[in-house]
Amino acid sequence: MKAYFTYFKLKFITGLQYRSAAWAGIATQFFFGFVYIMVYIAFYESGGDNLPMELPQVVTYLWLNQALLALVNQFSRDQELFKLIREGGISYELARPKNLYFMWYFKVIGQRLADVTLRFFPLVLVTSLLPYPYHFGLPFSLPHFLLFLLSLGMGTLLVAALTVFYPIITLLTMNEKGIVNFFITMADILSGIVVPIPFFPKFLQILSSCLPFQYISDLPFRLYVGNLSLQEGVIGIFLQFFWVVFLIFLGNCLMKKNLTRVVVQGG
Repeated sequence: MKAYFTYFKLKFITGLQYRSAAWAGIATQFFFGFVYIMVYIAFYESGGDNLPMELPQVVTYLWLNQALLALVNQFSRDQELFKLIREGGISYELARPKNLYFMWYFKVIGQRLADVTLRFFPLVLVTSLLPYPYHFGLPFSLPHFLLFLLSLGMGTLLVAALTVFYPIITLLTMNEKGIVNFFITMADILSGIVVPIPFFPKFLQILSSCLPFQYISDLPFRLYVGNLSLQEGVIGIFLQFFWVVFLIFLGNCLMKKNLTRVVVQGG
């Protein structure tokens, strides 16, 4: 385990060096945060009954989405892993006497935590000072906040498992487009990054509850704003744990199977 933590540490430290990219990301996330919020403000001001979330809850949800985007988004793929597969660098990885799946898994966690560390605090600090209705709100309650932290941690493990799953598929197809892009597009929609899950039609809410993507970001964000009860939050965290264990087990098995077919060509 110490060796895998070293991979995490090296990736985390390396990621912290890209500060200019982080500032560019912060500016982009501020822009999109305001755009999304203005759309929802116009929607709420146009009238409507039985809306699934109050406007302050939606605004805080959207700011959480932007502040933690580097951690929870699915469209950010680890291009280094795909490059290892395309160019044959995976042979060097296989020469190391460690489990390749967990090497990649801890690297992905380190990279995502480094990216979000540089962006989260400036964005939350500024948005918490904004006037209503653009204000980033406080947690609904202390128990909700504690469950939010636990759920966000589980969501991090879950998104890392899904991120590693994509290069594992590429080991078989040798192309990170196609089926990988399909999975990423579906994950973006069903994780609540585009539209919060409570605004989905009923059949899509049922579908998303049966897939792992909702439990990456929608669950912790709704716990933070108080849109879910504590009981629903506890049940959701157990489902997160199930998906983490299942995807790590499945990814590790597929990795071992695909590595038996790997052929590295060169000259």
